[in-house]
Amino acid sequence: MLDPQAHALLKLMIDNGVAPVQTLGVIQARETYNARKSFTQPDAPKVAQVMDHQVASQLSKAHGVVSQESIAVREYWPTHVREQMDAEARLGALIYMHGGGWTIGNIETHDVLCRSLCEQSSCVVFSVDYAMGPEYPFPAAYFDVLDVYAWLQERIARSALKLDPRRVALGGDSAGGNLAAAACLGLKGQGIEPCYQLLIYPATNMLCDAPSHRKFGKGYMLTSEAIEWFRGNYVQDATLYTDWRASPLLAPSHADLPPALVLIAGFDPLSDEGLMYADALSSCGVKTQVINFERQIHGFITMGRLIDEANTAVSVCALALSHALRPTVF
Repeated sequence: MLDPQAHALLKLMIDNGVAPVQTLGVIQARETYNARKSFTQPDAPKVAQVMDHQVASQLSKAHGVVSQESIAVREYWPTHVREQMDAEARLGALIYMHGGGWTIGNIETHDVLCRSLCEQSSCVVFSVDYAMGPEYPFPAAYFDVLDVYAWLQERIARSALKLDPRRVALGGDSAGGNLAAAACLGLKGQGIEPCYQLLIYPATNMLCDAPSHRKFGKGYMLTSEAIEWFRGNYVQDATLYTDWRASPLLAPSHADLPPALVLIAGFDPLSDEGLMYADALSSCGVKTQVINFERQIHGFITMGRLIDEANTAVSVCALALSHALRPTVF
């Protein structure tokens, strides 16, 4: 059965006449999503330090892709580690991409989640405001993730940060999980590669033809109509649906990728393609764990004020990160 708290949330949205995202203009959809966080998200935990950066968007320009001039990145440091860490220790880091169908969402909508992952995992988190459609279509967002990864590695190499360059993970939810998976594929064999991938109900196949799309495409928050709208905003040329940078599941090989945690929700149209991606990794010998919150809906992990299992899911992800990103001593 559907989790009672998730069911209550869906009923509340119906009773209050919440308009489907695809019926709104892009600007209104973004404003509505931003405003909803104060209702659904728990209080923001304290962290030791938060810093905002602007990273040059270089790869898009080099490839002739229309994109934003710079990428906003927010950096979070955990409190107790900052206070107690050995002088020679180096922390691990997570580069995190927010969800929102490559169209809505930003650093602010996922601030609570990134703070929670930072504090509970004792790693440094870098939240990425990547380019979004329809203004900046595929593959601008993909290139933004690669630019941020290169920027972070360069900062570490200059000894500007007490981080281990070999302990940098990529992660994200939904569209952000798609970008994390695609970037891990793109960085394979390119030098210092990500050490881990945290994929929270990721979109992995733009063809959207898995059975769960038909089974859960109506009545469970993320609908088939919304998926079509998001996809159209991001990948505006349908011939690119099979490009592995848009559809990581369709990559020619998933060998030699970082270990992964794939978290899926049972009442999610994307659940099958998340599981299929985990199976693709496992079949190529990549150490992969799957956790299915069987009674949950897409997007639940940022709804900890209303759905208790969201907080459990955050803690599970943080625990996995803490194992993958243990501080190292040089």
